[in-house]
Amino acid sequence: MITTLTPNPSVDRAITVDALDRGQVLRAHSSRVDPGGKGVNVGRALAAMGAEPVVAVPSGGPEGALFEALLRQTGVATRIVPISGSVRMNVSVLEPDGTTTKLNEAGPRLREAEAEALLAAALDGADEGRWIAGCGSLPPGVPDTFYATLIREARSRGALLAIDSSGPAFAAAVAAAPDLIKPNREELAELVGRPLRTMGAVIDSARELVASGIRYVAVSLGRDGALLASRTGEVHAAAVISDPVSTVGAGDCMLAGLLFGLDRGEAPAEALSRGVSWGVAAVRLPGTEVPGPAAVAAVQVTRSPEPDRELPLTD
Repeated sequence: MITTLTPNPSVDRAITVDALDRGQVLRAHSSRVDPGGKGVNVGRALAAMGAEPVVAVPSGGPEGALFEALLRQTGVATRIVPISGSVRMNVSVLEPDGTTTKLNEAGPRLREAEAEALLAAALDGADEGRWIAGCGSLPPGVPDTFYATLIREARSRGALLAIDSSGPAFAAAVAAAPDLIKPNREELAELVGRPLRTMGAVIDSARELVASGIRYVAVSLGRDGALLASRTGEVHAAAVISDPVSTVGAGDCMLAGLLFGLDRGEAPAEALSRGVSWGVAAVRLPGTEVPGPAAVAAVQVTRSPEPDRELPLTD
């Protein structure tokens, strides 16, 4: 069983327009609403592929009522922590070429007792060898050490920790050496304090983090695929994206596929290929819709155990 923790979930509305023209009145061609937040997306993707994850989230207010109703429709098992504030509402504007503009609210302020209850919900049932994934930003009122505390508590129970976040909270989590991290290139550059313009620069930075005690460093590289670094070396996997629709949640689906594979005992390279196929399949779907088996099966992934260090990365 894989548990995901999303401290700052959302109701995600995706709106499709011909073009985003600032300051004008635009007519939407379509829209959809999904329960959102990185860990929620990971859980939804896992469930769509036949796994049985548990999603731990805070919820409150009128948006929280909608969020919970949307979650129930997915069939994903949840541990909901009631809070006094209201779940945030995020909006994504999608253009035909796949360009995505996101408007994300900060989220409700969590009280200390609410944050502690959320940690307890994520750790409930944490056993030897089970994965817990802490995902996304922290809402106001939650200290930057939140994920680091989760890592220490889970490690004491023998659980495995994956973290996908950004900013000071991510840096604090990395210092606590989780089992897996999944930064994108910009987040990795922020961690190491330098720009990463080539595959070689990404490899060197990932190696530094592995040397610091992190078992797996999975770097999502957008159109350039993903790199997985571990003590045994690096592997690069990619797939052609000829028909992008929405990039929202694609990285979350990648993490879901990677964790699904590792949880099943797949070799890291195979798990990375699975993650890339899930992520690419998600790019071909509207909003934060997650792919099912048929969508994933249509993706052809290429894998290299010796990534081209000179490869310039796409901006």
